Amino acid sequence: MLATLRPTLRGYVALTKPRIIELLLVTTVPPMFVAERGVPSLMLLLVAVGGGTLSAAGANTFNMFIDRDIDAKMARTAQRPLVVGTVSPRAALVYGLVLEAAAFGILWLGANLLAALLALSACLFYVFVYTLWLKRWSAQNIVIGGAAGAAPVLVGWAAVTGSLSLEAWIAFAMVFFWTPPHFWALAIRYAKDYDAADVPMLPSVASERSVLVQMTLHTAVLIGLSLWFAVAADMAGLYWMVALAGGAAFGWQLIMLWRELTLRQAMRVFHASIAYLGLLFAAMAVDVVVRLGW
Repeated sequence: MLATLRPTLRGYVALTKPRIIELLLVTTVPPMFVAERGVPSLMLLLVAVGGGTLSAAGANTFNMFIDRDIDAKMARTAQRPLVVGTVSPRAALVYGLVLEAAAFGILWLGANLLAALLALSACLFYVFVYTLWLKRWSAQNIVIGGAAGAAPVLVGWAAVTGSLSLEAWIAFAMVFFWTPPHFWALAIRYAKDYDAADVPMLPSVASERSVLVQMTLHTAVLIGLSLWFAVAADMAGLYWMVALAGGAAFGWQLIMLWRELTLRQAMRVFHASIAYLGLLFAAMAVDVVVRLGW
């Protein structure tokens, strides 16, 4: 019995895109420390992480439900559950609705209504603005659609304070401007897949120079925002060091991509972007804890 259920259970887990959720949670928790100016309560952290996980899982499930026709044409996504039939489209749709309802309830009851509404808004934006519209029709899809991926910053902040301050919006903008160079680096690797699915991802429809210019501009703004956050949130030396060193290291990988536009270097930029964002946001929390004398 368990052997029969195992593929189906794996299919439901795969629908939620766990690796993407991990990255979203990295940008949820550290801003909570900055908003609290200390360590948030364990219960509030569990609520934000649990509600945020379920909300992102629901949004990703809806994304796979809508994109199953595209996924079937791309080698990278051809084995996804709705393509191979591990999970039915109807079951996936119900699953997504249940996840989002649970997320809203947890965030509302465990934190506040603003946090719940922000998470729901991010899901709706991801589904209707990015997945149904921009992804299929605009080369700027991931630029505008990145707002959904940046929303967890606001959810975490709102869970603590019940409001949104300038620092919260700067941190949101950091993730917003980080998303295009991060995703375009991966899209360079899979440009042929996007061509096959007729999805106008920038590396598949624009010149190499245009892609590199846009990646560089977004990265420059991102690094500037990371330093502005340090000033606005009154961060100490640890965060400053990570912001400066991390920004320089990520920028160097981008310079290397200008010198050598290969799939291998593009993936180096992709992995460097993940490390940079993770370290940058971790530094927010550690900086606050260190200043408390822990």
